[in-house]
Amino acid sequence: MKKLLICALTMYTAALAAQPMGKGNLPPVFPKDVAEKAQFDTRTRAYISPVRIVWTQNGDLISGAENLLLQGNGQATTANTPRTVFTSKEGKRPSILLDFGREVHGGLQFVTCIRASTKPVKIRVRLGESTGEAMCNITEENGATNDHAMRDYTIELPWLGVCEVGNSGFRFVRIDMLEDDVELPIKEIRASLLYRDVPYLGSFRSSDPRVDSIWMTGAYTLHLNLQEYLVEAPKRDRLVWLGDLHPEVRTALAVFGDNEALSRGLDFARDETPLPGWMNGMCSYSLWWVLIHRDYYKYRGDLNYLREQQAYLSDLLKILMSKVDAEGREHLDGGGRFLDWPTSEDQKAVDAGLHALMLMTFEAGAEMLDALGDKDLAAQCTETAARMKKIVPDYTTSKQSAALIALSGIIPAQKANDEVLKVGGAHKFSTFYGYYMLQAQGLAGDYAGAIKNMKDYWGGMLDLGATTFWEDFDIDWMKNAARIDELTPAGKVDVHRTYGDYCYKGYRHSLAHGWASGPTAWLSEYVLGVQIVEPGCKVVKVEPHLGDLQWVEGTVPTPYGVIKVRHDKQADGSVKSKIEAPKGVKVLK
Repeated sequence: MKKLLICALTMYTAALAAQPMGKGNLPPVFPKDVAEKAQFDTRTRAYISPVRIVWTQNGDLISGAENLLLQGNGQATTANTPRTVFTSKEGKRPSILLDFGREVHGGLQFVTCIRASTKPVKIRVRLGESTGEAMCNITEENGATNDHAMRDYTIELPWLGVCEVGNSGFRFVRIDMLEDDVELPIKEIRASLLYRDVPYLGSFRSSDPRVDSIWMTGAYTLHLNLQEYLVEAPKRDRLVWLGDLHPEVRTALAVFGDNEALSRGLDFARDETPLPGWMNGMCSYSLWWVLIHRDYYKYRGDLNYLREQQAYLSDLLKILMSKVDAEGREHLDGGGRFLDWPTSEDQKAVDAGLHALMLMTFEAGAEMLDALGDKDLAAQCTETAARMKKIVPDYTTSKQSAALIALSGIIPAQKANDEVLKVGGAHKFSTFYGYYMLQAQGLAGDYAGAIKNMKDYWGGMLDLGATTFWEDFDIDWMKNAARIDELTPAGKVDVHRTYGDYCYKGYRHSLAHGWASGPTAWLSEYVLGVQIVEPGCKVVKVEPHLGDLQWVEGTVPTPYGVIKVRHDKQADGSVKSKIEAPKGVKVLK
C-alpha cells in the first residue's frame, strides 16, 4: 500500500455531523459562534492491552515481545521502561499478530520510545475480526476490503511520541515492519475501545452456563453497536439500517433500558427518508420503523415523543394502506422487497413474510394511533389488518416466513412449528430472523425446542471462538471448521474466509452484527418472562418459561427501575417465582 495515513484515519460517518451529540463546553478562547457549533462525543475511550501473541515472523528480530502484554499508561517517557524492539536488518523484517481477547470497536494506540534516528518509521497495520482476516491481503478472492472502515493501512510512527489510528471493529492486529535497516522501540500497542459507558441494568443467569454466555454475548454485540447512533456493525456497514434495528432495540431495552441512541437513530431514518420514499430503499424497513416505534412506546410510555412521530406515521400508514387491495393482498412496490439475505432468492417466502409484516404493521399503527386519539385512522388500520388476516400466503419451508406468519396470527403457531420451525432443529436458522423463530416457537409452547435451537445455533458461533454474534451463520459451517481465534491448521476450514454470500463474502463478513443479538432479548422477555402490558411498563406480566432449565434469575430494566426475578423449577414441574418490582410497576402473574 502506497498511501500513508498519518495518525488519524477515518471519520465515523458524515451523518454524525448533522445531528446533535453530547453536551460540553469548549475552552473560553474559542469565539461564541465556533463554540455554539461544536459537538461533543457521548462516548468514552478505554485502553486495552493485548492478552496474547498469536504469531510472529522473524521473531528473532523482536526483543521483549511479551512487554506488549503489560498494562500501559499511554504516556511516552525518556525513562528506560520495559519496551519491545522491532529491528529490520539483512533484508529481514519482523511481524507480529496480537490478540485483544474479544472483539472491540475503536482503533489502536502506539507509544514509541527514543531511538537513534528521529525519522518516522513506516509500518503496516492489519485489523481482523478473525486471525485469518488480520493475516490476509485485500483481494477480491479473500473478500477483505477497506470500504466502510480501514482494516489494512500503512502509517508512520513518530520518534518518542503517541499515535492513535483507526476506527473499526476488530479483535486481532498484525503489525509488519516495512523498511530495511531500522529499529523501532515500542512501549505500548493498545486497543482504543470507543463505546458508551452505560450500565448493564439487565442481567441473566441460569442453570446452564452456555445459555448465560449466549445472553451476555448478545448484550455485548449490541453494546458495540450502541455508538452515537444505534448502528448494525462496528466493521460494516456502520449505518442505521431500520430492519436491523428491530431486534437491536429489543436487546437494548432488555439490557440498558432507554438510551438516546435509540431515538436518535429512529429520528435520523425518518428525517433522511421523505415520504413516499422507503427507508434504506426497502419497503420492509419502513414497516420495521413502525413496529419499532410501537415497541419503544410500550416501553417508554412517552406520548409526547410519539406525537413527534404522528405526522410521518400517519402519512406512512396511509401510503401502506394504498398498497393493499380489496381482498387484503399487499402490493408493495417502489423499493426492494427484502426480509433477510437467506430468503432473498425465495420469492414466495419473501411475499409471505412481507404480507405478515405489513399486517403486524397495521396492528401496531392502530395501537399507536389510538393512543394519539386518531380513532378514525386507527379503525382503518384495524380493518385493513383484518382483511389481510384472511389471506394465508404460501410460506413454503422458509423458517423466516413461517415465523412471521405465526406471529401475525394468520396461522396457529403450533402449525408453523410442527410443519417448519422445529424441522431439522437449528438448520436453516438465520441470525436476523432467528429472533422471530424463537418467538414463534415460544408462542407454540415449544420453549425447550427453542432453547435447544438457540444453544445449537448461537452456541455454535461460541464454539468457533466468537466473542460477538455474526452477520450470518449456518451450523453446517461447523463441519471440520477451525476456530476463528487460531491460525487455520492444514486440513481445516477457515470459516470466515470460506463462507458467506451476497454482500458478506469471505472476510467482508461482519462477525459482530447487531441483528444477531435477538436471543438476549428473547431470554429476558420469554424465559425470565417479563412482558409489558401497559405503556411505560406501568403494568407487566411475569410468566416464566424455563424449558429444560432448572432455574433462572435476572433483572429487567423499566423506566421506574429494575425488576428482579428468580424462578425455580419444582419436583412436580411447577415453577416457584420470587419477583421484586420497583414502585410504579404493577406485576401480573
